[in-house]
Amino acid sequence: MAGGAMVDGKGGARAELYEHKITSYFVFACIFAALGGSLFGYDLGVSGGVTSMDYFLKEFFPKIYRRKQEHLKETDYCKYDNQILTLFTSSLYFAALVSTFFASHVTRNKGRRASILCGAVSFFAGAFMNAAAQNIAMLIIGRCLLGVGIGFGNHAVPLYLSEMAPTKIRGKVNQLFQLTTCLGVLIANFINNATEKHSWGWRLSLGLAAIPATLMFVGGWFLPETPNSLVEQGRLEEGRRVLEKVRGTKNVEAEFQDLLEASEVAKAIKHPFRNLLQRKNRPQLIVGALGIPGFQLLTGMNSVLFYAPVIFQSLGFGSGASLWSSTITSGTLVVATFISMAFADKFGRRALFLEAGVEMTICMVAVAVTLALKFGQGVELPKGIGIFLVIIICIFFLAYGRSWGPLGWLVPSELFPLETRSAGQSIVVCVNMFFTALVAQFFLVSLCHLKYGIFLLFGGLIVVMSIFIYMFLPETKQVPIEDTYLLWQNHWFWKSYSSSYTNMQFLAGFREIGIFYKVFMKLWCT
Repeated sequence: MAGGAMVDGKGGARAELYEHKITSYFVFACIFAALGGSLFGYDLGVSGGVTSMDYFLKEFFPKIYRRKQEHLKETDYCKYDNQILTLFTSSLYFAALVSTFFASHVTRNKGRRASILCGAVSFFAGAFMNAAAQNIAMLIIGRCLLGVGIGFGNHAVPLYLSEMAPTKIRGKVNQLFQLTTCLGVLIANFINNATEKHSWGWRLSLGLAAIPATLMFVGGWFLPETPNSLVEQGRLEEGRRVLEKVRGTKNVEAEFQDLLEASEVAKAIKHPFRNLLQRKNRPQLIVGALGIPGFQLLTGMNSVLFYAPVIFQSLGFGSGASLWSSTITSGTLVVATFISMAFADKFGRRALFLEAGVEMTICMVAVAVTLALKFGQGVELPKGIGIFLVIIICIFFLAYGRSWGPLGWLVPSELFPLETRSAGQSIVVCVNMFFTALVAQFFLVSLCHLKYGIFLLFGGLIVVMSIFIYMFLPETKQVPIEDTYLLWQNHWFWKSYSSSYTNMQFLAGFREIGIFYKVFMKLWCT
C-alpha cells in the first residue's frame, strides 16, 4: 500500500526501551511553549474582523467604506476588492517568511527557547504599533513586526513540542500548538464582536495581541530547553538532566543514546540548508518542507478564516451577523482540534488526512453550487440559504481542524533528522507563510473575478493533495522522532533515495512511477 512502512534497525529496536511519566514539569513546559500558537491564531481571527469594521475602514480606507455604504443592500463578490486593504493582512506573512531564516540560525545555535522569546518580544512591539497607528504606514510596520514574531514562534514552537513529547503521545502534545491557534482565533472573534460598535474598537482588538505575547515571554523565561537542543549544543550533562526531569524517570539511557548518535551526525553538518538539498534528504524536503505546508494553505481554509466576516458581509449578512457567523465557524475549529488530539496517535496521520480530504472536497463543491444557483444577481441571500452556508463552512472547518490544520504542523516537525531539523522547519514556515501571504493578498480579487469558481478551485486542489498524501507520506504515529528517517527506506517510492539500495531497486522505483503515470493519464483522458 502506498505510503506504508515499518521502522526497523537499531533505532527502532531501542525505542522499545524508552520510558516516561507525565510530570507537572513536562505539562508546564508544553503549555507555555504552545502559547506561541495563540499569537498566530489571534492575528488570524482579529485581522479579518478589523478589516470589516466601519470605523477602521472610515479612517484608513474611506473609498471602501463609501463603496460599502452605497451598495449596502447589494450583494456582489467585489465589495472589498482592494489590494492595499489585503496588504494590511498579507504584509505580516511576507515578514514572517523572511524572518524564519533568522529564526533558523537562532534555533539551531541558541536553542528553541531563545527563538520563542524573540518571537514574543517582536509580536508585542507589533501589537503596540498597530494599536497606536495613525496612518497606513504605521499599520504596515506594525504588521511586519507581528510577522517577525510569528516567523520565530511558528519556527520554534512545533519543534519544541515534538522534541519534548514522549513518542507515544507526540501527536497530542504537538497539537497543543494548533489548539492554542484555534483558541486565539475564537477569542479574537469574541473581542471583535464586543468592540466593533465603538470608534476605538479596532485599536483595542489589535492592541490586545500584546497579552498572549506577554504571557509567552514571561513563561519563556522559565521554559527548559529541549534535551535534543542541549545535546546538539554540546551541553550533554544538562541535556540528560532535563530529559530525566521531563520523562519523570532516571531510566532514560536508551533515549539519551539515540540523542547522542543524532547529535554526532548533526555536528558533522556545517551547512544544514545545503545538506537539506542532498539526495538522501529529498523525501523530507519534498513531503515535509514543500508539499504539506504548501498544500495546507491551498485547502482554502485560511482564505475563509482571514476574511470570514468580509465574506459573510459580501454574502448579505449584516456587520454584526457576519462577525457572529465567523465566531461560530472558528469555534468549530477548537472542537475539531480536540478530535484530532484524541485520534491522531490512535488511527494515524494518514487516515485523518485522507478521510477529511473527502469531506472538505464535498463542502467546497456544495458552497460553489449554492452560490452559483442563489447568489450574484444583486439579490440578498435568503436566510435559510445563509444558514446552510454557515453549516457547510462549519463542516469544512471541522474536517480541516482535525487534519490539515494540526497535522500540517505536526507531521513536518516529525520528519527531519536532527542535523537538518532547524533548517527544515525554516523551509516549512517559509513555504507556509509564502502561501499564506499569497492567499491573503489575492483571495478577495480572486473571489471578485472567479466568483463561486474559487471554491471549485479549492475543491480540486484538495483532491490533488489527498492523492499526494496517499502516495508519498509514510505513517509516523508512535515512531521516535530520531528514527523517522528509517521510514523512507521501506517506502515504495522514496526507498530509491536511500544509499543502501541498489541500482536495480532504484530503476524498479522508476517503473512504479511509470505505471502510476500511465494509469493517471488514462483516467484523466477518459
